[in-house]
Amino acid sequence: MKLLLLCPHFEPDLHAATGEVMTRLTHAFAARGHEVDVVTSLPWYHGHDVDPAWRGRPWRVERTDHGRIVRVWPFPTDKTSIPSRAAGFVGFTGLVTAAALTGGRPDAVIGMSPPIFLGEAAAVAARRFGVPWVFNVQDIFPDVAVELGALTNPRVVAAASRYERSLYRRADAVTVLSRDQAANVRGKLPGAEADKVVEIHNFVDTDRVRPVDRMTPYRERYGLGDRLVVMYSGNVGLSQSFHLVRAAADHFAHRDDVVFVINGEGAARPDVDAWAVERANVVVADFQPRDAVSETLGAADVHLILLKQGLAKSSTPSKLYGILAAGRPLVAAIDPGSEVAVTVEEAGAGLVVPPDEPAPFIAALERILDDAALRAGAGAAGRRHVETLLTPEAQARAYDELLSGLVERSRHRG
Repeated sequence: MKLLLLCPHFEPDLHAATGEVMTRLTHAFAARGHEVDVVTSLPWYHGHDVDPAWRGRPWRVERTDHGRIVRVWPFPTDKTSIPSRAAGFVGFTGLVTAAALTGGRPDAVIGMSPPIFLGEAAAVAARRFGVPWVFNVQDIFPDVAVELGALTNPRVVAAASRYERSLYRRADAVTVLSRDQAANVRGKLPGAEADKVVEIHNFVDTDRVRPVDRMTPYRERYGLGDRLVVMYSGNVGLSQSFHLVRAAADHFAHRDDVVFVINGEGAARPDVDAWAVERANVVVADFQPRDAVSETLGAADVHLILLKQGLAKSSTPSKLYGILAAGRPLVAAIDPGSEVAVTVEEAGAGLVVPPDEPAPFIAALERILDDAALRAGAGAAGRRHVETLLTPEAQARAYDELLSGLVERSRHRG
């Protein structure tokens, strides 16, 4: 098959988790004999501005072993401003749509959300070429924005929700990452149309992310020594409850053997920097090189997943699988009964506490930090569990089966 993939990030823009996912999926598709054309943005995620090496032209075309890559200007904006972000996404989507129509006819189109508007680009391209399209949903919008309080105007919320549902109905299939997301999307589709929702988890590369000795160069780089490291690594965004880390840092301030590390960048980073600088037991670090992921994750004794209340049904933290692959235990402050909570509990990979509540969060940290056997056992259990999950090849196979069926049905209808 010839596939057309529309996504916001692609190699070398791999600090964004979706960039890693879409890149590896594309190479796995190619290994299965498919041609894949990609339309994406110029690299910009790391500094939230187009990389200087890629500036000068708003549109670049590359030829690769798997097909063509078209990179367009991403219109980077202030992540804390919903209106400016929406305007930037609309501009980006316009360029993506134009680029998608310049290539040869594909057999199927995949459009990734967020941004949700790429679903529109995929729908336009699929209609133009008369082929099926798949809406790949990583986070569910506008639900996330509503839960965060970023969207509050009832008319805007209603309009965004109608638009979201229209994309689901126009898509030939909607893929989601978890049972929570599947239930969410199915609830927005009428009758038999709910059957078009397919659950395909993101993969974890257990060869690239492996358990290592905790005394990694990362510890030396940031002066962590042999202290017990409690780490949050990933997007420092508005969806995460960093007030829990602040409360825990204050609680453990008397202990010289404990240090908190927040490793990453995002919209909430300025606020985190402001309170972290006042606390001697908190270290804030930027994204690390992609090839140092085992070193970074392995430096922690305990990892954190922090997702605000109500968000688990629309957002699935992919960092869970990297933590498990690194063989480290975790404390997850997340909605009970969510996919992440169930996975951690079933795997025995750590402790789960309610979101946004400092007391149980601190109690869980005290328990796991004071029990070396619990940490070792949970880390090893997490690694065993993750080795049974999807690889890039297995994910590509799942998409291959889905797309092949859609293409075959489309040809019969034609």
